Amino acid sequence: MTGRDPATTLQDCHRILILGRTGSGKTTLARELAGRVDVPHVELDSLYFGPGFSTAPLPLLRERTSAAIAGERWVTDGNKKAVRDLVWPRADTVVWLDYPVVVSLWRLGKRALWRTSKIKAEAASGDAVSPSGDAARSVPRQMLSAAKGVLTALRSHRGQRREYPLLFARPENQHLAVVRLRSPRATRRWLARITP
Repeated sequence: MTGRDPATTLQDCHRILILGRTGSGKTTLARELAGRVDVPHVELDSLYFGPGFSTAPLPLLRERTSAAIAGERWVTDGNKKAVRDLVWPRADTVVWLDYPVVVSLWRLGKRALWRTSKIKAEAASGDAVSPSGDAARSVPRQMLSAAKGVLTALRSHRGQRREYPLLFARPENQHLAVVRLRSPRATRRWLARITP
């Protein structure tokens, strides 16, 4: 392991990867942390997902990811196995949001309600809500997306708790300094402690 300790300071932590299950708040934390330490935020989901829930083909995702993480300083978030071999070797620090699954489920529920309300409001005002502008199809798509998120959070809960420590222990990942945060409260305290 490294001599860096991201639990107490981000000094010498230049490329930070935020990990956690669906709905844990990875993107929110990455965006906030990037702003506080004044580095670019690379959102892996935005490189993968396109309009109307379309997804980038794997070669394009890998190309976009390589370009996005080429810089010397960044904060990124995501668990995409398809680009792990690109992101993990470049990262020097991992912040693992290992929250109880109920936190993710609650947040996914709130996210689904917010997105559905937004779609309905846009439809009522006549704004385009999907590439086809069809609100009748956008709400069911959003609800399906929310259901998939819940299933993903449930499936990944135990898997990540088993898999990540094993991955961190591998020789090729010994360069990573890891901080494991087990609750939103612990994350807030950590963020207050390590950033101005």
